[in-house]
Amino acid sequence: MDIAYIPSPSHGVVHLGPIPLRGYAFCIIIGVFVAVWLGNKRWIARGGRPGTVADIAVWAVPFGLVGGRLYHVITDYELYFSDGRDWVDAFKVWQGGLGIWGAIALGAVGAWIGCRRRGIPLPAWADALAPGIVFAQAIGRWGNWFNQELYGKATDVPWALHITSSTDGRVPGYYHPTFLYESLWCIGVGFLVIWADRRFTLGHGRAFALYVAAYCVGRGWIEYMRVDDAHHILGLRLNDWTAMVVFLLAVIYIVVSARLRPGREEVVEPDGDTPDGDAVALDKKSDTKADSKADTKADGEAAETTDKKSDGKKLDGKKSDAKTDTESDEPAQSTESVEPAESEESVEAARGEAESAKKV
Repeated sequence: MDIAYIPSPSHGVVHLGPIPLRGYAFCIIIGVFVAVWLGNKRWIARGGRPGTVADIAVWAVPFGLVGGRLYHVITDYELYFSDGRDWVDAFKVWQGGLGIWGAIALGAVGAWIGCRRRGIPLPAWADALAPGIVFAQAIGRWGNWFNQELYGKATDVPWALHITSSTDGRVPGYYHPTFLYESLWCIGVGFLVIWADRRFTLGHGRAFALYVAAYCVGRGWIEYMRVDDAHHILGLRLNDWTAMVVFLLAVIYIVVSARLRPGREEVVEPDGDTPDGDAVALDKKSDTKADSKADTKADGEAAETTDKKSDGKKLDGKKSDAKTDTESDEPAQSTESVEPAESEESVEAARGEAESAKKV
């Protein structure tokens, strides 16, 4: 009886002439572009400058690829260094095999170098990039589908993955599509981080720590379902132990960081708190301020000139008052000169009357 299932691609590579186009590599590349695109938008929203995320990604991505490959080769060294194996295969990244733990750890070192060169805090950059990273993981997991690898236990569920390859000990059949489970889980974690970041204003690396903690929860139960060879410690796969340890460290970081540095960074990049689109507005504001200062200065000079003129008018007024007073004093002087003339006539008249009296 046929059941519904998810088919596996018959080939994980398509040749364009002499150039091989591998599905696994395409998924990684698309994931990186999505992470940088979304991280750039979130960085600008936090006050950073456009292009900073991409500049730092130039350091983080190569370090991350090397770290992811190193973790895979170290934890699965028997695939490359045991009898009958070719150690050169350890460098064939396109065949699959990137450990997310090593990718994040060494990628953080590359990001730290890039942040130091730009003079910005690594936690703020990581917070902006966190959702993009987990979305990139969701896309990258489809590379495992192209390679028919990292599937789960045998099952007859309608969404079972049909494995057709028998390479490297694979047994054709129907298995849990753990690549799909992890891809969907990563999408959910990405939206969780975006929501929590808006709801609680996460900062100082707490959004990134939330992504790490939430991813570890899903990776724990998904890892438990996988049937590929892996090292076990006390009955659990190595990646399960790694997920538990990293989960605890992420939770501790969230708690301690929230107490020591509550809130979010006010400035995430020097001279980057204003997007380029607002630079013109700032210039206009500066010009307006300069014009207003010039107008104020001109008004002050005009007022000073007016005051001087008014003072001059006051002086002229005082002079005119003094002139008027002088003119008013001149008639008074003429009056005083008339009074002596009238007294002399009266004296002569009196003398004439006296002489007449004598004659009589």
